Amino acid sequence: MMAPRSRLDEFKEEVARIIQQVKEKDSGTWEYNWFISNDKSECEIHEGFESSEDAIAHQNNLGVTLKMFYDKFGSPYAITIYGDPSQQLLEKAKESGLEITVFSFLQGL
Repeated sequence: MMAPRSRLDEFKEEVARIIQQVKEKDSGTWEYNWFISNDKSECEIHEGFESSEDAIAHQNNLGVTLKMFYDKFGSPYAITIYGDPSQQLLEKAKESGLEITVFSFLQGL
């Protein structure tokens, strides 16, 4: 008899499916990395897009899938945007009801 899957194993399998969907459907996503805390209680997703339009397309591509994922495992509570998002992207982000923080690029290498 097989041991039942743990909640963490189920979480990891769902994340792998989401990443595969991004690979298949998104064209302007250049980063989509999931990180989990050492105690396995928190997760962060780092996303990078060519443009605000690509970020919106990404959300449209994954909307239903992410809603089901968040209903099952818990929703994010904050979004941090790095760069200069379009007004349309900011409005879409605000519709989520999450805490939104925007950092504009200052300087770097």
